[in-house]
Amino acid sequence: MISIQAKKHDNFSVEFKFGFNCSMDGVRDDFKVNAWMFVPNSLDINEEVYGKKQFYRDIKSNVRFITPSYLLREIAQDDSRPLSLLKTAMEKAAVARSESSLAEYEYHLKMFAAIFKSALRNQATHLRNARSLAEASYLVDEYLSDAETILDKFRGLYSIIDVPSVSDQTRSYFRLCDEFITHMVEIQTIRIVRRIDASAHSQEEFALRERFARMVMEQREYKKRMGYDVLNGEVNHDRRLVHHRGMLKKFIESDLYINLQKKKDGVAVEHLMYSIAAGVAMIFATGIAWYFQMKYGNITWPLFVVLVISYMLKDRIKELMRYYFAHKLGNKYFDKKADISIGDRHIGVLKEGFDFTSYSRLPQEVKDMREKASSIADETRIFEEKILLYRKRLTIDEGAMQGNAEYPLTGINEIMRLHLTRFAQKMDNPTIPIDTFDADGNVITIQVQKSYYLNIVFQLQHDGAVEYHHFRITMTRDGVLHIVKM
Repeated sequence: MISIQAKKHDNFSVEFKFGFNCSMDGVRDDFKVNAWMFVPNSLDINEEVYGKKQFYRDIKSNVRFITPSYLLREIAQDDSRPLSLLKTAMEKAAVARSESSLAEYEYHLKMFAAIFKSALRNQATHLRNARSLAEASYLVDEYLSDAETILDKFRGLYSIIDVPSVSDQTRSYFRLCDEFITHMVEIQTIRIVRRIDASAHSQEEFALRERFARMVMEQREYKKRMGYDVLNGEVNHDRRLVHHRGMLKKFIESDLYINLQKKKDGVAVEHLMYSIAAGVAMIFATGIAWYFQMKYGNITWPLFVVLVISYMLKDRIKELMRYYFAHKLGNKYFDKKADISIGDRHIGVLKEGFDFTSYSRLPQEVKDMREKASSIADETRIFEEKILLYRKRLTIDEGAMQGNAEYPLTGINEIMRLHLTRFAQKMDNPTIPIDTFDADGNVITIQVQKSYYLNIVFQLQHDGAVEYHHFRITMTRDGVLHIVKM
């Protein structure tokens, strides 16, 4: 199964999160993603000014394993696997102090924090989506008690490595993890409080709010006791704190991220086809020279002229053949290819390609989805929208991915950001003046936003199932306003 979510990332970029979930049957999974982007012709995005290099500069992808899924109450249990594995790794690190034991300790520390963050977020989202927290007070009890239990159990493990034989740096990793999960509890709980503030109408809900607020204040006081920074309104301090938390997040999730070394795809086949093109051109030139030499002799003016012309045509034939093969290869091969590995174990391949395409080559489902979002019939063809095609292929060997994994791995997430700065370069002013009448019949001028629509239709294929999703990006020259699912 492939899932997709979209959101505005900043003023000039949007973010798409793909979830590639394996079938969990122990065999290879093949995922396919095709994305058609419809761009207004007035933005002057075409093959001459916006090629493959420009496109790949405008996208940024982070690929990571899907965080192993646990419920918050599962982590809080006495036989919790994440806590048990972490405790065992800490005991080894305190005794053995070898590079392998320290690496194992760091790995399980990061995995515990990532798993806890995911479980806490899911539980908090479930709480916020509840119709009435007063009617679902048991969910509140579970959230508060489970979170506090996990924090207490985790912090209680510190004594294992609080010994002279363990270095300060090794102990500092635990403190970083502790700071991270404390911050996560504070953030997720504040979001629940914000939800209550927006919809609370009863004394019961206000009483629940106080319980959540108490947890936030307790975690804040704990941070101060431990020497962890908290927001205080001072500009320089808060800026450094935001940067520190960003680095902390990257540190915790680093073992889940996959470092992809992308390279050009189909290089050998491309060179073979180009060699054939050169050979065809050479056969033409040599054949012409041989024929006229047989007819006119070794050194004659007609032979000289024919040799010059055949040499000129040989180069043109070579380039035409290269163009033909490149066009054919573009449909079958990809621009970039990257291997996916866990350590030295190969588990999959990621490929991606980009090109412009025409309306006539679109699948009918894509045409229909684009047409439904049009304000004028045949809008795409009438206004000659440029159509960009982005292709992605992902193959995962589920058996190899599981391997000797101590946590269940179910697939891969990819977060892809599309930067749209180039698309805004030739947009009109963000607002335009329009004359109209006011209520008294007087002529007035109002400023109206001049917006542009970028439509993206995704085709997701996995295990014989095909899904289509249509997103519309609304933007002005000042940047992205929003992205919505149609």
